[in-house]
Amino acid sequence: MDTHKFFVEKLRFHLNEPDMLVLVGWFYDGKAAGREVMAYLDGEKLPVTLTVNKGAEVRQKYLGTINEINEEVVGIVTLPKDWRERKKFEIFTDDGEKKKRAYAVSTKKLRVRESRLEYYIENCHRDEDTVTVTGWCMGAGEVNLYLLDQRRQKLQVKTDHYFRKDLLSVFPECDTQAKPGFMIQASVKRQVDDKNFFLEMRNAEHYSRTRLRKWDDGGRLQYVLEKSQDAFRYLERNGLAATIHKIETKLAGRSETSYDAWCKKYDAGKEELDEQRKHVFSYQPLFSIVVPLYRTKPEYLQEMIESVQAQTYGNWQLCLADGSLSGDDEDRQKDSFVTELTPVLEKYAKADARITFTTLQKNLGISGNTNAALAMAAGDYIVLADHDDIVPANALYELADALNQDQSIDVLYSDEDKISMDGKKRFEPHFKPDFDLDLLCSVNYICHLFAAKKELVDMTGGFCSEYDGAQDLDFILKCCENAKNIRHIPKILYHWRCHMQSTAANPESKLYAFEAGRRAIEAHYDRMEIPVTVENAAFYGMYRTKYDWKEKPLVSVIIPNKDHKKDLEKCMNSILGKNTYPNIEFIIVENNSTEQETFDYYKELEVMHENVHVVFYEGDFNYSKINNFGADAAKGSYLLLLNNDTEMIDGGAVNEMLGYCMREDVGIVGAKLLYEDETIQHAGVVLGFGGTAGHAFIGKPRYDTGYFGRILCAQDYSAVTAACMMIKRSVFDEVGGLTEELAVAFNDVDFCLKVRKAGKLVVYDPYAEWFHYESKSRGYEDSPEKVERFNDEVDILLRSWREIIEQGDPYYNPNLTLDNSDFSLRR
Repeated sequence: MDTHKFFVEKLRFHLNEPDMLVLVGWFYDGKAAGREVMAYLDGEKLPVTLTVNKGAEVRQKYLGTINEINEEVVGIVTLPKDWRERKKFEIFTDDGEKKKRAYAVSTKKLRVRESRLEYYIENCHRDEDTVTVTGWCMGAGEVNLYLLDQRRQKLQVKTDHYFRKDLLSVFPECDTQAKPGFMIQASVKRQVDDKNFFLEMRNAEHYSRTRLRKWDDGGRLQYVLEKSQDAFRYLERNGLAATIHKIETKLAGRSETSYDAWCKKYDAGKEELDEQRKHVFSYQPLFSIVVPLYRTKPEYLQEMIESVQAQTYGNWQLCLADGSLSGDDEDRQKDSFVTELTPVLEKYAKADARITFTTLQKNLGISGNTNAALAMAAGDYIVLADHDDIVPANALYELADALNQDQSIDVLYSDEDKISMDGKKRFEPHFKPDFDLDLLCSVNYICHLFAAKKELVDMTGGFCSEYDGAQDLDFILKCCENAKNIRHIPKILYHWRCHMQSTAANPESKLYAFEAGRRAIEAHYDRMEIPVTVENAAFYGMYRTKYDWKEKPLVSVIIPNKDHKKDLEKCMNSILGKNTYPNIEFIIVENNSTEQETFDYYKELEVMHENVHVVFYEGDFNYSKINNFGADAAKGSYLLLLNNDTEMIDGGAVNEMLGYCMREDVGIVGAKLLYEDETIQHAGVVLGFGGTAGHAFIGKPRYDTGYFGRILCAQDYSAVTAACMMIKRSVFDEVGGLTEELAVAFNDVDFCLKVRKAGKLVVYDPYAEWFHYESKSRGYEDSPEKVERFNDEVDILLRSWREIIEQGDPYYNPNLTLDNSDFSLRR
């Protein structure tokens, strides 16, 4: 394999500019420096504008692949006006020693591409008499979508368009207000066994039509055919060597890190399950599993019931409330769902006394139906489950085991994954953190499996129909508000069946649910008497909290500085020019500068801005001492520690961080920091990364969502970086400021852990964005003395917090890797 080969991953036409190509690719060894990428048309060299994105990750759904790379190369190629009359387009690379061809395509094929729209079909689903298709289609101007049957006849459809923020990095030239995402639904006759549907896409100049193949109920043969077509297209674009390498990489990755392999290794096996069945707990709580039913498919209902019956812990009660009946008596007699469900329920209830059900006279909605099931519950703990999901055999055993370790637990929840409609494929495992109320107010990360003490459930008043669609989030919030002991079990104890009409797979199908979730979170804050407005975030199912405190306390911004006048000037100008928070002062801590321009700039600042104060620290560089010195000079009741090599991006950043910091339970707030190339430098700190602690999601694109949206969600962490950190002054004083033994490294981690020990939260706020041009002032550990000092500080951190670090970060799941910062599955 030629490790210097340049791979062209995508070649497309510019959305708006005629005769212009956009190419995306990378060098296999990740090194673009010193190499030229050239484009030729019948031997004539064309102008190419290249951009190298270091630390980039290609995650483009239209490729159907994920490729992690070090350097992504994006090129713009301008074609001559007569290119359609030419024969061949080629891409070459030159490393100074050898010129190599990387890609070739005929102009005939380019003309075909020019006429087509860019699109990707994500899911196709047929459920009884409805066909649903989701995906995206990108083009200039309005794009019209048509669904055709196998006779190429247009079907009457309902089409919803929605925003796709993830496509902005893939199509930077697109209109930022565009809504390329779509969901199309069409009604078809039940008796027509027709799977040959087609999707047509048209705008003013372009047209594409594709046969829809990715039906979620498709068999193995169809899957193989799809993958074969993908492989053929990749072969056509990149050649045999690249395709073989890609297949080898896929196979290697699958054997090492695939979720299938993980399940085989870590799922409870037959012997373990048999041992669990024999085990007798001293405390045997009764678990009441409450399940609302509404026109459930009988086969799914049976699978759910039998998964409960297979539990290795036997003290349970299954409470089923069937709200499938609706309409008048005549309609009920005709209702096929009633005639199918009732015998199923009667059969299981007759055979197993632990199963009880009620048939409601009408559908009461999801909350009302759940309350009807809840009314039958006699257990010590209430467990929530959906009518078409599956509970693994060890689920209740693990709950009972946790309660036998600690009977004061009020609420338990577990990790979960998704399962295909046929119940054969498990995917998308969600390995969650321990309880995090700020994350829960950003996204309902708890979901399943959820169990709460009966007394606690009674206090909530049950499920509220006002929040139907997000009634579980409202219920979970109410339970957690009153719970004193919440336990997370880091094991997969729930399989969420995923189909097209479920928010698990298709968020567009239940927009009302996300609005209900927003109102449920707002109601939570009202009960807590915290003044906020909750907004729907950029992605469905995520929420943003905006605080509305009446007080405007003084915030003291403490900036250490030694020379580097240009860095400090950029930092100060960004805040002075953009900041919207009205009550702020600056404490610049001068630390042994030698350049006269630095002192001239200090004078200029103090003369022009009465809220800027320069204080002089004498002594060797010690980040902790310098910031403690600055804090002594600060008058604010909130301190913002800020590096001089930072730059404010949005003027609301100070107000944003202060909103969280003014909460009684919060001690520290950290920001989202970006490198100059708009990749992530900091999105929280995880204990255990690198053996001590490290930043989360380093190098990810600015708008990447991260693991289950965590880059974009406000949440609690064990620590955040002091490069941009807001602290309550009272908390700063309570813990004695920064530990001065830690002169350079890990002083912020140590400080955060002291604040956590004092009972205060450390919050990461993704909406406070800053650039951080890291370590320009201090430099790196590039000498024996600095390396020795760094190792000493590692030892200090481990001596102080070894037990906490070895136990594992509570805001990070033990099933996820510590080898890198992307929250990937542990090998």
